[in-house]
Amino acid sequence: MAAALAWSKIGLNLPENADSRQQREILDALPVLVFLERAGLIVFANIEAQHAMGHEGDWVSRPVEDVLWGLFPGTAEPRTALTGSNRGSPFHATLAGKGGRLTAVEGTYSILNPELREGIIVAQVGGRDRTPRPRLMEDVLASIPEAVIITHGSHVLYTNPAFTTMFGYTSDEVSGGDLRHFTVPETRMHEPAMLEKIVDDQGRASLETVRLTKNGDLIDVALHVAPLRVNGDKAGYVVTCRDIGERRQVEIKLQHDAMHDVLTGLPNRALFMDRLKLALSRRERRRDQTCAVMFLDLDHFKSINDTLGHAVGDILLVSVAERIGSVLRPHDTAARLGGDEFAILVENIVVIGDLEAVARRVLGELDRPFDVLGHRILAPISIGVSIAREGHNTAEAMVRDADLAMYRAKQEGGHRFTIFDRQMEVLASTEQEREADLRRIVSKREYEFWYQPVFELKAGRVEGFEALLRLPTPSGAFQSFRDLLPLADESGLSISLGRDTLESACRQLFHWNQLIPGNCLSLSINLTGRQFYHSDQVPQLGRIISAAAVNPERLIFDVSEATLNVDPDQAVSVLQRMVDLGVRVALDNFGANLAPLNHLLRLPLDIVKLDAKLTAAATGSAKQRATVESLLHVCRAVGARMLAQGIETHEQLRVMQELGCELGQGYLLAPELDPARADQFATRISRTPA
Repeated sequence: MAAALAWSKIGLNLPENADSRQQREILDALPVLVFLERAGLIVFANIEAQHAMGHEGDWVSRPVEDVLWGLFPGTAEPRTALTGSNRGSPFHATLAGKGGRLTAVEGTYSILNPELREGIIVAQVGGRDRTPRPRLMEDVLASIPEAVIITHGSHVLYTNPAFTTMFGYTSDEVSGGDLRHFTVPETRMHEPAMLEKIVDDQGRASLETVRLTKNGDLIDVALHVAPLRVNGDKAGYVVTCRDIGERRQVEIKLQHDAMHDVLTGLPNRALFMDRLKLALSRRERRRDQTCAVMFLDLDHFKSINDTLGHAVGDILLVSVAERIGSVLRPHDTAARLGGDEFAILVENIVVIGDLEAVARRVLGELDRPFDVLGHRILAPISIGVSIAREGHNTAEAMVRDADLAMYRAKQEGGHRFTIFDRQMEVLASTEQEREADLRRIVSKREYEFWYQPVFELKAGRVEGFEALLRLPTPSGAFQSFRDLLPLADESGLSISLGRDTLESACRQLFHWNQLIPGNCLSLSINLTGRQFYHSDQVPQLGRIISAAAVNPERLIFDVSEATLNVDPDQAVSVLQRMVDLGVRVALDNFGANLAPLNHLLRLPLDIVKLDAKLTAAATGSAKQRATVESLLHVCRAVGARMLAQGIETHEQLRVMQELGCELGQGYLLAPELDPARADQFATRISRTPA
């Protein structure tokens, strides 16, 4: 480096004067790096320096600090230790080459003209031990899967291959430029300055944000910024950038799933309650408008799910959700709360007619049958409505009151909407008490089976009995269980109750076999809708009959018209599987709901039980009698016998006998009997004229 002093005599006009070609050739021939600078800008670099930088022309007028990190040019900074000396001052620095290549160099810096701020830099590659260093750091940076950007000030000095993969820019395209002009969206231009301030204050900074690619796409990234230090001083920044797009998609999906029903895609209870709370807060500011909650429940979904399977049930729920959404206004919210329960938040209600219009649209849309996997299903719905008024300060209260109104709608027959009033709270409390009582009754078996005889009307002898549930009262009397059956079905208690009824019936038949030699008495059992369509009903029937060792032909199952009308196609399948077990089936309360006569043609029926109202009507006008007579002819045509229920008078008995009705029961013939009296009755007159 001693030769540097001799070169200090060379003027900086060397590269700019054609007469100095020989001097330039001398500098180009030197095996060291030579830079000439004026006012902090490089004005000449010899061939060796250009090769080391990787530039062959764009070095002109580049700031010295962009090329040599850690060097403090005396001419640019007159107060540094290098200023004012004609002797070469040694230095160790880092040469920033093309493509971000960093090379350790050492050499001397000599001032040529302090007034003109001119100097000469002579350096060579290598550290203090003058041993050439491998490109280990460059290779390491190139192998990192995260994008790495090294800047000097605001200028890009290096980008690794992962940067090109992530953003689409090559190293040449961004080298020397400001990174924010390439990758930062206009809406995030404040972020680089914010990150630099955090780095200056805290030593590093991290941020999850978005950045632009060369194609103009926005990608989610995680940035980490740290200072780049050379010889202990901050020379720039090292930025790492990781693509978190896939992770963000997972997070977004998890957030969506956490607030939405997975099956239907509707908001779930949590999101619905949040939106309801916001609606109530808006109502506080807009007293001229209010909001309401509709609580929706499918009337027969449990039966559908039990009989047709969960796959059909799930598809039905999705279809119901789609239809509900199709009739709502843009600012209303539909949600699935769970099971077959849905809710609708209706906002911006000015008059009650707005709310009623929404409810009628929903009812009308769900009135149309659904076609699900080959099944044509009716899914009527009951709606309870709760309107935000004074006292409705919480979302929970709104939903609770709408739920109470929905149960009132079900009690009134379903397929309607009912608006909440305060009286419903009292009724709901009573209903909860009734259900608690029913659970106790079923769990402790606080009921008995009584039996009402069924007669052959022509011969006047006992055909069999109908099993009836009875509850003891505090007075010692017994009352009918009929009023509790809807509640038992709704709560699911009817399933265990039905199993006990069937087991008791089989035990009773076996008892009569022991009591009465040659016994041929039949026993009828009533099935509720939920019992009939339950998926385990037929298999359970087969197991109990096999275990009881009774003749299945002596078991008759009464199924009502209303139950069969829920899903006629499925009803045919269930009845056929029952008949295949050897039991018989009776159509109960025929004519009560104007059931279609094609039930008689399609279903494997043994007995048709005439509703008590038609039994009474047969003694009226000739037209009414003719109606009953025509039903008798249809029954005979399909091979079923008719049973007249509710025979209360001698006139009714006479008319039924004249019409040729085969079977009958009612208080005129015999009342319902407790088990002991039923045994006595069966023993005394079974198979003998009454």
